This record gives sequence, structure tokens and C-alpha cells, in this order.
Amino acid sequence: MSHKVNTAVVLGGGIIGVSAATHLVRRGVGVQLVTDAEPGSGASGRSLSWLNSAGERSKPYHDLRMAGIDRYRTLFAADPTRDWLQFDGALYWPSADDSGAARSRHAYEARHGYDSHLVTRETVEAHTGDVDPSAMVADGVFNPGEGWVSLPHLIEHLLTEFTAAGGEVTTGAGRCEVVVEDGRAVGVRTADGRTIAGDAVVVACGPQTPEVVAPLGVMIGDASPLSMVAVSEPLAKPVATVMNTPRAAIRPNPGGTVAVDHDWYEDAIVEGESGYEIPEEVVAELMAEAAKLLDGVEELSAASWKIGKKPIPGDGEPVFGELEAVPGCYAAFTHSGATLGLLAGELIADELATGAKHPMLEAFRPERFA
Repeated sequence: MSHKVNTAVVLGGGIIGVSAATHLVRRGVGVQLVTDAEPGSGASGRSLSWLNSAGERSKPYHDLRMAGIDRYRTLFAADPTRDWLQFDGALYWPSADDSGAARSRHAYEARHGYDSHLVTRETVEAHTGDVDPSAMVADGVFNPGEGWVSLPHLIEHLLTEFTAAGGEVTTGAGRCEVVVEDGRAVGVRTADGRTIAGDAVVVACGPQTPEVVAPLGVMIGDASPLSMVAVSEPLAKPVATVMNTPRAAIRPNPGGTVAVDHDWYEDAIVEGESGYEIPEEVVAELMAEAAKLLDGVEELSAASWKIGKKPIPGDGEPVFGELEAVPGCYAAFTHSGATLGLLAGELIADELATGAKHPMLEAFRPERFA
């Protein structure tokens, strides 16, 4: 950053925007949080929000995710009874025709000290009692250090602190644009023409982030697909373990429910007059696939589901940094919004409040797409 800021406008009410806004007010910066609808109503409200750094990725990205998990562990330690943040591990297995994938994944994780256990149908019950072992079509990996968070609950938790510290929230702002004067970002303009001024602007609009910065002459690669997350009716026996399997991914959810998603049905999502739609029989099929995974569960019904774009940068790596072409405008766009949520807000606030670039974000600057 070229200089420190005293005031900032954060555009976006998802976890990255709310976290950045909260960390900024902790540093004494005056913050206006502006969101097109309500906080958590976008991608954060339909995220599986599995806290992990499993599988293969670049070392800078792995290091960032591990630090992100650390921040959640600190929050968890402050109150382990919260029903919206837990660490009970996660279970993965591949499809039957890729049966060697779990062994390869386990070997890779073990080489850099990621807590990883190879499991079979015969041994999985030593790690979790949630899964029906007969559902495992291949050997799997159990990662005991992983967890999950309900982002709407976390956003509410952070906003309570944010507003108590004097932060201001503008909801229902509609489609907003960054205001630039003399080549520098000086605020945002709402859909009804109001201008909200600040020394800097953070654009954290999830999958809309590339679209918001494009009029500024900045191109950020975008690979955001359409996705859906369904939430079940309450189960008789609560689930503790996150599961990532060939036909369904499951995460525990407050109220004894589970959140379920996958990618095999993306082509079934269509855009209708009132938004994105999916046939109810596809939702039912997803829930049936999820029910097969759970020990003692014969049927699983969806209480609700949400559809929208899942934020994924063009190269899969996060995007964090001030735009060189527009000083004072900061872009934040990442697939791992849940895992990075707390840390990303902290590092964004650090860069804005100190005027110095943080070395952990060096690999993720927006200019790599230029």
C-alpha cells in the first residue's frame, strides 16, 4: 500500500469483507461496510465451509491455509461449546476407479507433516462413528485436525463486534461501483447514486469481484462455477465429521442438520426468471447420496437449498492485494473463503493500516493476471 488509511469502505458482506471490516476497526480505522443485499446472503451463505488444507497445492497457499486454520483454533478455544465451529476431523475417499488416490494423497500430506491417516472399511470406525463403512468404495484418508464453520453464524458474531466498535453497515446497496478520482479509489457509489467515501476501498464481492474491478481496467481471471448447497432436516443422531466423497460432500451444521454439496449436478442448474433453479428430483438425488454415507440413516430430506456462483479465481489461487493500476483499491477474491476468512481479514487490515505489504500475500497479487 502506498500509505496508511484512516477510513475505509469495504464492499461485500461475506466472510472476507466482514472479517476485513472487523479487523480494521480493531486497528482504529473508521469503516463503512457496504453490501448489495444482506450480510452473508451471497456465497458465504451457501458455502460448505470445510476448514482444511488437504491434498496438493502450492506451498504459499498451503502455508496461508494452515495459518487460517490456526485463527479458527484460537476462536474455538475461546468457547468450544459454539455449535457453529467445531474440529472433529474430516474423511475423504475417491471413486472406485481411482482407488489409488487416497494412498497418494496420504503420502503427499504425510511428507509435509499434515495430520493424515489412511483408512479402510475395516479401520474407519476407529476414527469416526458417523460413516457407514459399506459406503466406502475405496480406501480413504482421515484428517483429524480439520473442522468446519457455519459462515452465517460467524458473520453475525463478527458484526456484533464490528458495530459495537463503531463500524457502520449499509445493506441493500444494490450493484455498486468503485469511485476513482485523480487515479485513486476514494469510495463506492451505490445503485441509487449515493457516494460513500473512504481513504481506501476493499472489494470483497465473492464471485462478482472480477466484474466490479473490470471497469477500472483490471482483469482478474475468473473460473467461478454455479453451485448449490442443501441443508437437511434435523437428524436423530447429530453428525460430527466432514465427509468428502465421490457423490456427496457433507458438513455438520447447527441444529443437528447437515449441509450437503457436490459438483456432478452443476449442469442441471439453469437461470430462470426469478434466479437460478434446479429440478427438485436432483436435490432429492443428492440427499439420497448423502444418506448412504451416514451410519443408521435411511433417508435424508432437504429443508432448503441455495444456488449461486462459487468464487474461484482463474488459476485456483487466492487474489489479495492493492491494484497497482488504482491505488487505494484492494481486491480480495478466493475459493477458500471459509478457511482463509479470519486470516485474510487480518492481513488485509494489516496492509491497509500499516501501508506495508505482508509477505504471506506476495504470491497472490492481482497483477499476475495482467
